[in-house]
Amino acid sequence: MAYYPLRKVGLPALARKTYDEWLEAIDKELNRPDCDRNELCRTILTDVFYPGLIDSDVTSSSQSTRLGLLQMDPRNVTLEPEYYHEVDQEKYVKVKPLIWLWEMFDKSPLGENVELGIRFRRLLAKRIFKKCGKNFKAFHFVKLSFGYNLDVGDGVTVHRHVLLDDRGGIRLGNGASVSDYANIYSHTHDIQESAMVDTPATIIGDGVRITYHATILAGVRVANDSMVGAMALVTRDTEPHYIHVGIPAKPVKKKDMSIDRRSSIKDPLAD
Repeated sequence: MAYYPLRKVGLPALARKTYDEWLEAIDKELNRPDCDRNELCRTILTDVFYPGLIDSDVTSSSQSTRLGLLQMDPRNVTLEPEYYHEVDQEKYVKVKPLIWLWEMFDKSPLGENVELGIRFRRLLAKRIFKKCGKNFKAFHFVKLSFGYNLDVGDGVTVHRHVLLDDRGGIRLGNGASVSDYANIYSHTHDIQESAMVDTPATIIGDGVRITYHATILAGVRVANDSMVGAMALVTRDTEPHYIHVGIPAKPVKKKDMSIDRRSSIKDPLAD
């Protein structure tokens, strides 16, 4: 195989300046002790989806426009985690506007812009997660549950359409990578009574790779430097340095520990 580290991609000066100024303004506003996160979310989303209607009288709009404008304000929507019995309402009320801002950004014309999107989600993640380490990268359409139960280390990458169900807590260790369409759970239902729920924490160790369409069930510990193969279903703890495949996932091969991992390569999308 050829060695292909990520290459640096340039941006036109106007785009770079605009992105920097927009992100700096949001960061500055969120740093204010009296920041109204709901209003900030409403303002940003309205400006993106309905330019010129930020201060419009909602009641004078057509019914369809009124419905659309109402969705820009997180106070007018409900999200599934709000219905969970164990939600910590004091914590969730603080992160809900930022989770809604994240999700709606991804649905906007801005969402698939890699440079802007990673920087924007990183800015929000540092205020949503229990902990967010350096150089966190999330691509578009990552789905969170509570958000505040996520403990994320340094250099973590979460790719497209990933579900991070942190009801019971998820830890993503340093250098962990979660590929497209993977699911990580931290809650499980009783087989006979679905309202009986267990919420064990799920631990993804340092240097773990979870590959395409894999699923990690609640309470599992994916050991440091282990790998979960495509479409695998992890139902029990994995072994360090081993590749695990299948349903249920089993260790099939140990990594060649003599290979140079080239960890010193600079990430062009780092902080």
